[in-house]
Amino acid sequence: MKFISPVYNIQRIPIEKIQANTYNPNHVAPPEMKLLYDSIKEDGYTMPIVCYYLPEIDKYEIVDGYHRYTTMLVHKDIYEREGGCLPVSVIDKPLSDRMASTIRHNRARGSHDVDLMTNIVAELKDIGMSDAWILKHLGMDADELLRLKQLSGLASLFADKDFSKSWEIEK
Repeated sequence: MKFISPVYNIQRIPIEKIQANTYNPNHVAPPEMKLLYDSIKEDGYTMPIVCYYLPEIDKYEIVDGYHRYTTMLVHKDIYEREGGCLPVSVIDKPLSDRMASTIRHNRARGSHDVDLMTNIVAELKDIGMSDAWILKHLGMDADELLRLKQLSGLASLFADKDFSKSWEIEK
């Protein structure tokens, strides 16, 4: 089967059927949020929100585009002009791949929150993703992953590593 990029099937989804994810580490400062509002007001939505569909609750959860979504929630003029709907590109991936997609989207264009990145690494490790998987899919190098694991202070993040015993307790 030939791969077709999701962007070729943009859907018009009511904002009430869209929800934020819990793992987005990207933050936008107030001046940039104002600029985003001005851009959407002047040019309209030029980029879709990227979501995946949750059939069990009939909602779309954001992978990328949280700030474009928030702009519509906060600004009644945008909501009314757009008829309360957002352009959505839907991807269909398991949770670990959706998290990786969010990180790739964010890292490709700017900064992100270190504490939230640490939480994401911990969650990926908790669901069984290897360091190699994290490095490949989140675009990290080994030093960055090690720093995030160290920042967490969670021994569970190092559970898959063998360490030599530097000392032993004498009885």
